[in-house]
Amino acid sequence: MSAFQKETVLSVRHWTESLFSFTATRDPGFRFQNGQFAMIGLEVEGKPLMRAYSMASANHEEALEFFSIKVQDGPLTSRLQKIREGDVILVGRKATGTLITGNLIPGKRLLLLSTGTGLAPFASLIKDPDVYENYETIVLAHGCRQVSELAYGEHVVDGLRSHELFGPLIRDKLVYYPTVTREPFRNRGRITDLIASNQLFDDLGLTGLDIETDRIMLCGSPAMLEELPAMFTARGFVEGNHSQPGHFVIEKAFVER
Repeated sequence: MSAFQKETVLSVRHWTESLFSFTATRDPGFRFQNGQFAMIGLEVEGKPLMRAYSMASANHEEALEFFSIKVQDGPLTSRLQKIREGDVILVGRKATGTLITGNLIPGKRLLLLSTGTGLAPFASLIKDPDVYENYETIVLAHGCRQVSELAYGEHVVDGLRSHELFGPLIRDKLVYYPTVTREPFRNRGRITDLIASNQLFDDLGLTGLDIETDRIMLCGSPAMLEELPAMFTARGFVEGNHSQPGHFVIEKAFVER
């Protein structure tokens, strides 16, 4: 258990029957880069039951925040979804992950492409002042099946836009594009298809994908993480990592169980 820090749950909010977010205390010694993840979980029968979760909070915030799916028979999430204020969770002492700006070649436009709870690391990144210093435009795309599943992302973006410090900083730079696949909505379709057809860029009044200026981060469903990298690679984009920055990076460690 020495690899984990015990933290106290500060708040829990259930967004839908299948999605919730929660905040917890943060040990002063816990450091992370925006976009990274840590192992978090619960002590069950004297043993740690852990899964990888991206921090949805920024590294300058005092509390930690996480965004999670509920899986009724999931070993961890079946228990985690029942936490309440005052409960204790475990947080790994080390953060890691590929969704950090240092793994990208410098560019002008940053595309943050997510589905479901894959939004979490981008909720952290869009709170990072350095991101707005390094890019002229940040496009946050979030794909879900139903409109109700967009609520957390809308909450995060609306909070930033109304923030007295961040609001003016992001007003002309952050572009939010929510889309759904199973209900009527102003944006419809899978992010993969919307990128391939250029519809996403047309809807936003932006120029299409450009290897000279665009840098991309991906976090979401297995299908998206298979299809989009193949599409980008076919167009000459190179995947980046800790040892060699590239045009796009992928995170596969967010929780779906």
